Parts: sequence; structure tokens; C-alpha cells
Amino acid sequence: MRKLTYFVACSIDGFIGDPKGDATSMYSYVTGEFLEYLTSRYPETVAAPAWPVVGIEPGTPGRRFDTVIQGLGSYRLGLDAGVTSPYAHLREYVATRSLTESPDPNVELIADDLVGRVRELKAEEGGLDIWLCGGSTVAGALVEEIDELIIKTYPEVYGSGMPMFGAGFEPRAFELVAVRAFDNGVLVRTYTRKR
Repeated sequence: MRKLTYFVACSIDGFIGDPKGDATSMYSYVTGEFLEYLTSRYPETVAAPAWPVVGIEPGTPGRRFDTVIQGLGSYRLGLDAGVTSPYAHLREYVATRSLTESPDPNVELIADDLVGRVRELKAEEGGLDIWLCGGSTVAGALVEEIDELIIKTYPEVYGSGMPMFGAGFEPRAFELVAVRAFDNGVLVRTYTRKR
């Protein structure tokens, strides 16, 4: 069975963006040692238009994921810039009820039964894992399906903003399996769900 991994960036206080979801203040940390880590271990999580900028060669195979799921808010960042398939190198799914027609043949919209569709994807034979890109509402809807968390914590405090999970209060246990600190203050923690 394939895993669903929430690979997400957040502030020290657990916000993935400002109240509207803007996380551009975190971009300045994607340099040096940390950038090398991302491009070598998770190249598929870099949006395709940024590949030439960060030195990823066209056709570079994914290391961990072959599928991405995101909400409309995350997807709209690229869409507003004219990028209809930001992760064209992956199978792309966008959870939305507002878009009724996909703007790109590589992007499949999921309007209903998000959990059911994710369970189908997880049950597929072979392939790599599934990357949950964001945002908060989608992560909240899929919290029970998440097998792994990879949290890139940036050395900033937001004070308020969009939480990692838009879900009601209910403790869910995960086990810490790895921590990596970078020279720019970024911390990457990996957790697996306790079963």
C-alpha cells in the first residue's frame, strides 16, 4: 500500500502561511545546504517552472512521490501566475468544489469524496508514495489518512495564520523518526503515524 505523506513548510509556531495562506516569507530560507537537500532528496516537490532555476535537470525522476494532492488555495498560486500544471512531472489532483472544469489535462479535480479517492490512490499497486502538498482544509479532511509527516520548520514566528490542519480538536499520535537541522535555522522533522 502506498503512503500519504504531508510534506509541508511551516513557521516555528505551526502556521503554513498568513491568514490567507501566503508563505512567501519562507522562500528566503530555500538556499545553500537546505536547497541541496530538497533538490537531491525531494526534487519532485519543486514546482516544474522552478527546476531550471534551482538546477534540476528535465526528466529527473521522482525519489519519493509520483502523485500530488493539493487544495485550490495551493493550486491557485500557480494558476494565478498562468501555470496550470505546476507539478506536470507528477499525477496532479486538486480538491475543489469551486472549479468545475480542470484548466489542464494533467490535473484531475476531486469535488466529492476526497477520502475515498485518496484511499483508492493508496491502494494502487506499485509506484511511489502520494504527496499531500496542502493546504490546511485538505490536510484537515485527510488527517486520518496521513501515514507520514515531513515538516520543514522555518525559523520564523507568525503569531497567527493558516494552521497546518484545519480540523477540530482530537489528539492523534505520531512517532518521531528523524530530525535534521540546517545551517540556516531550518529544521526538518519526520514522523510516522502510531498505529
